[in-house]
Amino acid sequence: MSTLESLSEAVQKGRSKDVLALIETGLDEGLSAQQLLDDGLLKGMNILGVKFKNNEVFVPEVLIAARALNKGSEMLKPKLIEAGVEAKGKAVVGTVKGDLHDIGKNLVKMMLEGSGFAVTDLGVDVSDAQFVEAIETIHPDVVCLSSLLTTTMGEQRTVVEAINDANLRGQVKILVGGAPITQEYCDEIGADGYAPDAASAADLASSMLAK
Repeated sequence: MSTLESLSEAVQKGRSKDVLALIETGLDEGLSAQQLLDDGLLKGMNILGVKFKNNEVFVPEVLIAARALNKGSEMLKPKLIEAGVEAKGKAVVGTVKGDLHDIGKNLVKMMLEGSGFAVTDLGVDVSDAQFVEAIETIHPDVVCLSSLLTTTMGEQRTVVEAINDANLRGQVKILVGGAPITQEYCDEIGADGYAPDAASAADLASSMLAK
């Protein structure tokens, strides 16, 4: 098995120590930081994302894999900066005001990072004003709104309206998700896209960027 294949597998299994050792090996073999990122770390996370979508693996496995991915990414970051490699795009994620759930949001963040996005996580209980401020300062390509409660899903509409009122709609795509959210609700509040799970959210964000 090649170093890149081993690296992809180590990410999927969440073996952080192996990931760091294999990055060292890859660099010694003359592989570029970009190759190790794309064909090793990100490939592993994408394979896991598909398995997650198909219910072949579950949240704990994804969280462990994401931790390994993050450690590997941190190790490669100085080399990538040196080589002038830029992220695919920028994303802002947050759970809307009144909602303190973060597992879904964290999974979306990890899957977006696994797809090559630079992600800013605003956390939980995020107001419409905070989302607007983040768009004005970070200039993301995509903003992802999470809501896990029927009592807070209305906040997604409030955020969409606030982004419209701030005349920022032309600058950013708005994705919504969470247990009570549906495609119909997404259309009703005027968001740009809905994803039923974290892996689909990353796929959708990537396809929106490609357009």
